[in-house]
Order: sequence, then structure tokens, then C-alpha cells
Amino acid sequence: MFSMIAMLCRLFFFTGSVSDGSSYPKPLSPEEEARCLALARQGDADAKEKLIRHNMRLVAHIVKKYSGAAETDDMISVGSIGLIKAINTYEPGHGTRLATYTARCVENEILMLIRAGKKHKNNLSLSDPVGTDKDGNELTLMDLLFEKEDKVFGGVERSLMQEKFLSKVQSTLTEREAEIICMRYALTGGVPMAQREVAAKLKISRSYVSRLEKKALEKLRSALNRDDFFE
Repeated sequence: MFSMIAMLCRLFFFTGSVSDGSSYPKPLSPEEEARCLALARQGDADAKEKLIRHNMRLVAHIVKKYSGAAETDDMISVGSIGLIKAINTYEPGHGTRLATYTARCVENEILMLIRAGKKHKNNLSLSDPVGTDKDGNELTLMDLLFEKEDKVFGGVERSLMQEKFLSKVQSTLTEREAEIICMRYALTGGVPMAQREVAAKLKISRSYVSRLEKKALEKLRSALNRDDFFE
């Protein structure tokens, strides 16, 4: 099963601009969605990638709903993580459509980002509720943080993928670019950082962080395609 890092790598290849929802592939038909879900449960990575790619339009739609609450790029990043979680954990037959379940997971991630962004204005408790899981149980920020960390770094296979990808990041990017990518996507632990948080930590402007991140992702796209990283 692909790790979170592997899925994030693949997302680099097909995430588009949130300002133009038409840049994303259209949703799958119910029949094709059911077929891909069945294959994904059997470990078919291509089917899982297809489900993610064709649900990015939903992520863009939800991000627009929260426009102004946080940086758009940051919400797309964490919304994509929520989408991956949804595809990995969705179970048909429980009376909830994939789109509905996915929307909840994406919103959970975005709400977590928004709440975290307010930590300097208000006292944020890790026990604050930020949503519910598929069974209706209340989820706290603490639950989501640990769930994310477990999914990214749990297991030998994930550790190997992490090591392999980090090696590619370090060999492809400059030291500053690698530092930004690691902080933005939590590649060395913790949780993904917003661009403004990275900027504050590195004492540079947020716009400069954004430019370096985009340049770094372009380099990684080229390097990963050239080296058949996922073969």
C-alpha cells in the first residue's frame, strides 16, 4: 500500500490551480468509481491514484468555501492530505457516498490548519473538537495530529519510502529548497507547516517561500519522472 509520502509525490504531478476548477479531471461515473474502489482495496496503486486525481476538483471546491481563512496554497496542500486519507480509509456499504466522506476528511484537515493559524491570537487547546470521524465520534486536534503522524511514518515500507524520497529531495534540490519542502510537507516529522510559518522560521518573506517551493516542486517532478521513482 502506498504511503502518504508516495501519494504526496504523485500529487505533485497533477495538482492544478484552485482558481480554475476545470483544470482538474471530472468526477468518475458511479460505475467507474466503484470499480476503482474495488481495485484499490486489493492494492492497485493506479486505481487509487485515479480516485485521488478525479476527486481533486472536490478539494478545490471546499478550499473556495474557506477562501480568506488561510493561504490558498496551504489549504490545497492539507486538503490533498485529507483526500488521501479518505481514499485510504473509505469503506463502501456504510450508507455514505465517497464524495460525502471525502468532503468531511478534507474539511477536517482544512479546519485543523485554520485553527492552528490562529494559535497566536487565541489559546488553542489540543483537545478542541475539529470534526467527527466516519462513525460520528468527535475528533480533536490531538487525534488528527497523531493519526497523520502514524499514517506517514508507521511501518517499514513507509520508512523505506520516506528515506528514498528524502534522498531524492536532498540530491535534487538546493539546501534551502529541501529545507522548505521538508517543512511544508512534514517529510522529517511533525505536521505540515504553513508558508507563513516556514517564512517566519527561516526569516524570509512568504512570497519568497512560495517561489522557492514552486521551483522545488518543478525540479522534483522532472527528477521523479526521469528516474521512474515509483516503478
